[in-house]
Amino acid sequence: MFNQTAIRVRAGTRPDRGGNAVPDWSPGAVTTLTVTGLNIQPASQQETVDEQRNAAVTGYKVQSAPGTAPDVTAADRIQWGGLLYEVDGEVGTWPQLFSDTPHHIEFLMVRATG
Repeated sequence: MFNQTAIRVRAGTRPDRGGNAVPDWSPGAVTTLTVTGLNIQPASQQETVDEQRNAAVTGYKVQSAPGTAPDVTAADRIQWGGLLYEVDGEVGTWPQLFSDTPHHIEFLMVRATG
């Protein structure tokens, strides 16, 4: 059940014109981490059609294997199946029973086209 692998992509930072640190998604600035032991299942699909475009948003629920808590945050992107997704919302950490140590994490990832 936890036999899928994805790549976590995390932005580096660069200064903007005001000297503030902003995310840098350029290929040389990002860091990646291969995350194994995942269960990735379809969660949502929405299509919007109007005169100007056909837009589709596809979402997947991701759950890590019991006893794991991969380093994934809401600011990350996930590469899976040859496509790049954004983490949608916060990453939930589920604790072990009667303990504060993580049992697993869960999050949604989405990709919009159109």
